[in-house]
Amino acid sequence: MKADGRTGTVPLLRLADSHCHLDFAELEGDYDAVIARARAVGIRHFLTIGVCVRDFPRVLGRAEGTEDIFCSVGTHPHWADQESDVTADELVTIAAHPKVVGIGEVGLDTFFTETSWEAQMRNLLVHIDAARRTQLPLIVHSVKQDAAMETVLRCEHAKGAFPVVMHCFSGGRTLARANLEMGHYLSFSGLLTYEDRPDLREIAAELPADRVLIETDAPSLAPVPYADQRNEPAYIVHTLKLLARIRNARPEDLAEQTSANFLRAFGKIPTSAPSVPGGA
Repeated sequence: MKADGRTGTVPLLRLADSHCHLDFAELEGDYDAVIARARAVGIRHFLTIGVCVRDFPRVLGRAEGTEDIFCSVGTHPHWADQESDVTADELVTIAAHPKVVGIGEVGLDTFFTETSWEAQMRNLLVHIDAARRTQLPLIVHSVKQDAAMETVLRCEHAKGAFPVVMHCFSGGRTLARANLEMGHYLSFSGLLTYEDRPDLREIAAELPADRVLIETDAPSLAPVPYADQRNEPAYIVHTLKLLARIRNARPEDLAEQTSANFLRAFGKIPTSAPSVPGGA
């Protein structure tokens, strides 16, 4: 079987893109081709992420009628001010849909957004309440707020456990250690391939195998060699290769491991979901 020109790889046995945004406008023009390329390199499951509860129908539209695509519901910190009326009850109600397998993304970020800290914190606590009540994974966005995020997660964990996936992990060892102590998953994106993140590669190399996830965050954060271009799920193979190298693992084995971790983390995904590409 010939290698794909965009990814430089033959199809792998099994992969899951644990975090992408398939409803974003950047992917709309050639959406069918994007999904076809992703399935061709071995992606068996996609998780398309909600960033605005009011736009949830658009997110759900990408998942409905397609067996290998699932979604989440949530308010990204960038939109916390605009969606200050979102309640845990509303999130829980939406999350009853069979295609909704996670809560978020939600979190803390004062680096990329000017949204008020008060709104971000309220938003985070509302989503934690929903994750605790549904026991669906809280999908966490944390940018340069390691100490605050650790404090919130530890405090809320003490009140009652809830599953957590640290999306596009970019924090330090202290936050990573805290996440592991609470049983969380850490997901790595194309950031891992950037030359200026040796610290991140050191953390990724040392994590327990059963706590590691892999994602694209498409259409953002394209890995090397596509950095600064539009990202797409098929490019996950470049992050996989780098992660496999630093963990001294075969890419095929790491694909299997991270896919198994994904299905364990997002346990609402039915076991009947397709295990081969092209299961629409």
